[in-house]
Amino acid sequence: MAKNKIISAIDIGTTKITALMAQIRDEDETRLHVIGVATTPSKGIRKGQIVNIDEAVSSIVEAVEAAERMAGYNLSRAWISAGGSHIGSQNSHGVVAVSQPHGEIRSEDVHRVLDAAQAVSLPSSTEIIHVIPRNFSVDSQEGVKDPIGMTGVRLEVDTHIVTGSTTGIKNLSKCISEVGCDIAGLVFSGLASSTAVLTDTEKELGVILIDVGGGTTDIAIYTDGALSYSSVLPIGAKNVTNDLAIGLRISLESAEKIKLYLSQQKTPADELDLEKLNLSEEIKSVSFKTVVEGIIRPRLNEIFQLVAGEIKKSSLAGLTPAGVVLCGGGAMTVGITDSAKRTLSMPVRIGTPGGISGLIDDIETPAFATSIGLLKYAVSQGEQVQIKGPSLDTIPGRGFIGKVTDMIKSLLP
Repeated sequence: MAKNKIISAIDIGTTKITALMAQIRDEDETRLHVIGVATTPSKGIRKGQIVNIDEAVSSIVEAVEAAERMAGYNLSRAWISAGGSHIGSQNSHGVVAVSQPHGEIRSEDVHRVLDAAQAVSLPSSTEIIHVIPRNFSVDSQEGVKDPIGMTGVRLEVDTHIVTGSTTGIKNLSKCISEVGCDIAGLVFSGLASSTAVLTDTEKELGVILIDVGGGTTDIAIYTDGALSYSSVLPIGAKNVTNDLAIGLRISLESAEKIKLYLSQQKTPADELDLEKLNLSEEIKSVSFKTVVEGIIRPRLNEIFQLVAGEIKKSSLAGLTPAGVVLCGGGAMTVGITDSAKRTLSMPVRIGTPGGISGLIDDIETPAFATSIGLLKYAVSQGEQVQIKGPSLDTIPGRGFIGKVTDMIKSLLP
């Protein structure tokens, strides 16, 4: 792998947009050194999907420009997260004859068998995002992880195919192109998060990743070291905030402050002192039991009951002894691990991304699992962008001003 490269990632979520720029250092070609970080509130995005392109573009531009200023380099190419309830998955099988009978299996044979596995019936409004090999078979030998170099006449593969709505993907791509950035690759946000927080041992044993975001909950189930089931539920931590706002008769902003304050409490008190939060409704205190057990827990139980339904649908319930790993901003909600343990009857832990250095003080939390996972996924794919790209002085204008500048330039002789 070439040295001194920059990898960029943009995580487009329902509540926040995160732009990250990281460098691969000479001394360690797998460790990422973060040099640019920016997070802005999302606009024009609902339940993981673009609903207003202009608003979404302005939010992405804000995050990208702030990350560029911090890093001192132009973000010209990035890995993008794809989420939303339009994400679906299915498993498929492919078979080909090895091009050189009784010869070694080459990478061309692997590409051909993966192409054969893609030949599945899909609605016209759906397209494939990932084709992930689960395991290969060479002649009668099953469970092969990497067949290149082996000898055989028949090559088979079991794959996991992640699909998405063509409309949703086109709208996402249009937003990124309007920002003036090339897409290095689209990555299912659940796959990105699992790259950041799951261990190889957990994937091998069988594990369920649940990424509780603002408007959606991603589910990724691993068995035998490979992704075997993916889905997205259109419910997330924003629903908890809405319930708090309705239950306590306060604004959404105040409800969000209370939710975050609760997640920081080490020892629960009978009465929560809310004076320091300076809420506009001027609530002085509230009962911990009322808020947590009366409002938050029922919603969390509902989310995990829906997750339990997805696990049942996957037919993989008995194949995940490593249990459940929670990540995403919603994973910091008070009482979430207890609720998950009770509803799913499995061991549960909170997944925190690691293995990175640099500007990481604010991002080594479950809320940034997807954005860090995008960078790690990019490294695993061997994809980088040259660090010797244009510096900030040569960045083309973005947003409305950039469009006006480009139009004037086009009129000049």
